[in-house]
Parts: sequence; structure tokens; C-alpha cells
Amino acid sequence: METAVHGRQERIFQLVINLILIFFAFCAIVPFIMLVSSSFTEESTLMTSGYNFWPKKFSAFSYTWMFATNGARIFRAYGVTFFITIFGTVCSLLVGPMLAWPLSRGDYPRAKFFTFIVFFTMIFNGGVVPSYIMWTQIFHIKNTIWSLIFPNLLFNGFYIILMKNNFKSNIHPALIEAAKLDGAGEWYIYFKIVMPLSLPILATIGLMVGLGYWNDWTNGLYYITDTNLYSLQIYLKSIMDNINSLSSMSSSISGVSAANMPGTSIRMAIAVIGVIPVMALYPFFQKSFVAGIALGGVKE
Repeated sequence: METAVHGRQERIFQLVINLILIFFAFCAIVPFIMLVSSSFTEESTLMTSGYNFWPKKFSAFSYTWMFATNGARIFRAYGVTFFITIFGTVCSLLVGPMLAWPLSRGDYPRAKFFTFIVFFTMIFNGGVVPSYIMWTQIFHIKNTIWSLIFPNLLFNGFYIILMKNNFKSNIHPALIEAAKLDGAGEWYIYFKIVMPLSLPILATIGLMVGLGYWNDWTNGLYYITDTNLYSLQIYLKSIMDNINSLSSMSSSISGVSAANMPGTSIRMAIAVIGVIPVMALYPFFQKSFVAGIALGGVKE
């Protein structure tokens, strides 16, 4: 009898949890549905009827106008963004674990000191102006592709601490000692033992770093004036700035009155263009992402 009652309570608990999760999922999905719907809605309908789950008056003008007037540059910006996302993420996954692994080792005498240095960078930094002077006057990366890769994104203290905790929690010192007794060196241990056992946290960090590179627009704003090096986010921002300027003018472009240009629907279309690749890739990393966060967030 007691087992039956316990089973019924557990089913009720699971039902309540599922309903709560469905509610939060609904709250997350609804804005995106309205975003896509608004991007395919005629501007005048948006102004009179507001946002809806389904376009009241379907129009793909926002997309056709953007790609007709800026198509080549948008695809070039896509290429730049894909390059910096892939290259920057790979570099982060090569360099970051090399710092996190020694910090997780109990036999490294300066681990606490360097861990404090990494943690310090999570709280304090020199600010925008000193960083700009350093990257432009010392490293001379302005108007180069490296200005979209190195500043603020390649190294992140939070990711280092996350990997350090993961290494410390999941790679037992006895395993390292056994490998050393068999004649394995540090590089062999790192690449053949540590890295294969850390795939979940690497996938997690890779996804977060990749999202950071994909969504970054501040580096382009600070360091890039050459339009050929615009990433997708900074180029879409420039399109939006141009539309805002044109909408206040009475002249016409390509036969379309600037005052009547679809500013709101284009904003929605720009957001859709920027988020689609991320949504397409995220399901492939979701399982490893959740596992890596759960393991890396444990503190002894």
C-alpha cells in the first residue's frame, strides 16, 4: 500500500515538473515564433495590427530587399563570421585546457597562485580604452581578421575555471600516476588520457565560445573600419543603422519611399538571419553541453 502511494506521489511530482518545463519552453518558443512571423509580415500590417503568431498579410519584402541590395556583402559577412567562429573556437579549445590542466593538478606548487590570477581577471579589467591602445598600438591588429579573434574572446577566466573544476573532479590522480609508472610523459597523458576523458566539457566550452564569436559585434565596432572584414553581426547592425537613417529622409531608393521602408520587419529579419545557424547546430551539442555544465560546475 505504501509503495502504491509513493508511486502515485512520484507520478504526480513528475507531472507537475513536466508541466512547469512545458510552460517555460512555451515562454521561450513563443517570442521566436512571433519574431519569424513578424519578419514575414508587411510593415503596414505590423504598424496597425501589431505582432501575431501568423502573418496577417504575408510579405517577404524584408528578405528580398536585404539580399537584393546587400546580398553579396551579407554572404561575405557570413564567411567572415564562420571563419572567426571556427578558428577562434578551435584555438580556444587548444589553448584553454593547457592552462586549466596544470591548475587542476595537486602536485603543481603554483596552481593556487595562477588560479587566483585567472579568477582576478573575471572581476577586474583595464577597461575599453587601455585594451584598445594595447591591441592597436602594441599588437597592431586593427583592420585585420585577428582583431575579431583575440580581444576579449580567445581567453576567458570563467571557461578556464570551469575546465579546471572538471579536470579535478573527473580525472583521478591515481590514473595519472599509473600512466607515469607505465612510462607516459606529460604530453602523452594530456593528449591521450585527459582530452579524451574531457569531451563533454570541451563540447560545452566550444559551444559557449562559438556562440560568443558568432554573436560578437563589439570587436568589429572597435577595431574594424574596412567593410570587407565586417562580421555578420556588425554588418547587420550597419544595415539597421542605414535603414534608421533612411527612414527619416523623404528621398526614395529603388522606388521605395524611405519613410515607408519596412524598418520593424527588417529588424526581425536581421534577427532571424543571425540566429538560424546557431539554432541548426545547437541540437547536436545539447547533450554534451548539459553534461559539461553539470560536471564543470561542481566545486570540491
